[in-house]
Amino acid sequence: MSDMFVLSEEHQAIREAVRAVAENKIAPYAAQVDEEARYPHEAAAALLASDFHAPHVPEEYGGAGADALATVLVIEEVARVCVSSSLIPAVNKLGSLPVQIGGGDFIKKTYLSKLAAGEGGFSYCLSEPDAGSDAANQKTRAVRDGDDWVLNGTKRWITNAGESEFYTVLAQTDPDKRSKGITAFVVEKSDEGVSFGAPEKKLGIKGSPTREVYLDHVRIPGDRIIGEVGEGFSIAMKTLDHTRVTIAAQAVGVAQGALDYALGYVKERKQFGKAIAEFQGIEFMLADMGMKVEAARQLTYAAAGRSERGDKDLTFFGAAAKAFASDTAMQVTTDAVQLLGGYGFTRDYPVERMMRDAKITQIYEGTNQVQRIVMGRQLLAGVQSTL
Repeated sequence: MSDMFVLSEEHQAIREAVRAVAENKIAPYAAQVDEEARYPHEAAAALLASDFHAPHVPEEYGGAGADALATVLVIEEVARVCVSSSLIPAVNKLGSLPVQIGGGDFIKKTYLSKLAAGEGGFSYCLSEPDAGSDAANQKTRAVRDGDDWVLNGTKRWITNAGESEFYTVLAQTDPDKRSKGITAFVVEKSDEGVSFGAPEKKLGIKGSPTREVYLDHVRIPGDRIIGEVGEGFSIAMKTLDHTRVTIAAQAVGVAQGALDYALGYVKERKQFGKAIAEFQGIEFMLADMGMKVEAARQLTYAAAGRSERGDKDLTFFGAAAKAFASDTAMQVTTDAVQLLGGYGFTRDYPVERMMRDAKITQIYEGTNQVQRIVMGRQLLAGVQSTL
């Protein structure tokens, strides 16, 4: 990403290509996917066909080799029409980035190639019933048995669980060491002893299944360790520095989608003999919505640049982009419902779905309260760059 605050021609072309796929192949099913709370198979197929399902995978493994900004553009444009569908590229990055960051040649070649080829999605198994914001409190255990490892435990809130073929699983290998005793493994859906809970009944992102993952004496070979024994928590946290930027992108996308719809509506809707867009009270709402969406977008793109370069202030920028963009998305989608009045409150119009979908962006991949802890600590450590 250049220092100029403008997209390159290449990035602009990516945005246009994704927007075409999103509007033609994903948007027509968004309401039905939400209503039926079913996986967006049409979106999954369209993203795979256009190589947008996991754009971040490097070219050497058969991937599109998209940089962090291009990946953000893919997720933003899909989220603009369907947040559930945007979780396909977002979670494929979240699940596989530990392999990319910490894995050796064998595990990278094996699993990144399969992901790029469309042989299965990748989910990320960090959270547990007692390890949400306190992610180091892992109860899942991995015990060495010869050259193999045997895993036992329960993972909760796992996005696309049951749909994905591959899972990055964090497990405690040395409980006395707390976070330094956690190791990352790749588990496959087909491994004996892997099963899934019932899908959670959620407020939003209903097209993206969220389920528990049960590991019951799951035996896996030693070459499925990501990095070294005891490195898992460090790899997991580094991953989130990068992937929080993708959640910011989802938030920007859904906010833009809601603003777009509201703009169209207020120009058509007439009250007191004129379009409601002509009332100053409405204009001021629109102005605040547009201003905040653009601020969130610029912060997100700036964070993407830092993600691509691996800058030392990425942790601050990733947390800032995620928190600001998701708070913005919640406010903008809520305002869009307000602008549509009674219609906004019905499922005949998309803004109530957008409002419900936006809420999760303030919660997952670290609540916005946790993001503020992260930012505060970064500021106190003197990490924020001074230009």
